[in-house]
Amino acid sequence: MDNMTAGQNVALEKPAIEHREAYGTAKTENLRDNGLWRIILPAFVVVCCLILLAFPLIILTPLFFNSLSSTAAANVAHTPLTWIWITMVIIEAVIIAIVIRGLIKIFMTTSGSYKSK
Repeated sequence: MDNMTAGQNVALEKPAIEHREAYGTAKTENLRDNGLWRIILPAFVVVCCLILLAFPLIILTPLFFNSLSSTAAANVAHTPLTWIWITMVIIEAVIIAIVIRGLIKIFMTTSGSYKSK
């Protein structure tokens, strides 16, 4: 049968021999986990959440207490700023609560879902 096209001739030829070398597979690597990251990651997230919560409150609390003083510059000028600090604390607390909730959902749920064998 000489009815073969050029594409069929290529299929009959042997492929070129390639040099292959295996550097390692998952079967040979030690993939065991000691589980320490399940403790360190949530602890790190909790510490970051506490720092995130503390910084704005550390800054706003003295400003709020200073605004309560009768000798504060704003109170002497009869323009009290106490409501501004209360509003800022509430807004910051809501934003921080949303961020902390997201961090806990992302990191705390994934670290507990892996079972050790």
